[in-house]
Amino acid sequence: MSPPGGNHSGPVSSFILRGLPGWEAAHFWLAFPLCAMYLVAVVGNATIILVVKAEASLHAPMYFFLCLLAAVDLALSTCTMPRILSLFWLEDTDISYEMCLLQMFFIHSLSGIESTVLLAMAVDRYVAICRPLQYSAILTLSVTAKVGLVAVVRSVAFFLPLPLLIDRLTFCGPATLNHSYCLHQDLMNLACGGILPNVVYGLVAILLVMGLDSLLISLSYVMILRSVLQLRSREERLRAAGTCVAHLCIVFAFYVPLIGLSVVHRYGQGLHPLVQGTMSNIYLLVPPVLNPIVYGARTKEIRRQAFRILRARRGQRRGTQGDTH
Repeated sequence: MSPPGGNHSGPVSSFILRGLPGWEAAHFWLAFPLCAMYLVAVVGNATIILVVKAEASLHAPMYFFLCLLAAVDLALSTCTMPRILSLFWLEDTDISYEMCLLQMFFIHSLSGIESTVLLAMAVDRYVAICRPLQYSAILTLSVTAKVGLVAVVRSVAFFLPLPLLIDRLTFCGPATLNHSYCLHQDLMNLACGGILPNVVYGLVAILLVMGLDSLLISLSYVMILRSVLQLRSREERLRAAGTCVAHLCIVFAFYVPLIGLSVVHRYGQGLHPLVQGTMSNIYLLVPPVLNPIVYGARTKEIRRQAFRILRARRGQRRGTQGDTH
């Protein structure tokens, strides 16, 4: 097997990850804010999961989807950020062929699950606003659990072929990626020979998962907007619109970087590599950090229960300390 920088007649032994081109000297210091963002993502999303699990009053479809979203963000940031920090702090640029394909599969499949969960949350808001009297009958806990299962199965089914399509390729030339982690678009562009099946399937998978989901989310909010405008009082319109603000922020935070990165991959060959590196880090870092902050700030039930649990644990700790004295 040839070394990563040489020519390859088959699967490579490893790939070379890149951080931020031109900023290599600053990688060590840039890792500190990245680590802080990762800690915020882990603590914030884990808090949402624990609060929803601990509080029976939050065992409702809206919070089930929020909990699933937090779990996906937790997994997505964990399968990428430790490796990025190793790259920035330890200059560990090599990633094995197998680990790269595994990371690529997790990134794409978890992104697909997140897209489906965002669609489910949009449908939840549509039913709550447009058909409130039928909400409890339509979105039962059984239905929401099945939606979560469909989100996982659908995404795994669509993105499992990606590693298999990469494995059939022949690589030649430097095996240096454009990002700090492994993406299908980046890997296939390193191959020599025919990549048409990869291009076609990758485009079809993105369109049938993220593309279709974003279209249905847009349709849901068009119908929600029409229903909100038909409400009689201004207070009712503001209350109904307010329930959608947090979700819309999360939708934009997920799809805007995704679309931007896709455009850069397909049409930005002349752009500086730093642009691709920055876009890729925004795509993976912003949603897991932003989601718990937005929902923690906008959802008073989450805030109230989180503070209540903290006060209860603080009281238990003081009581334990008092007993020891």
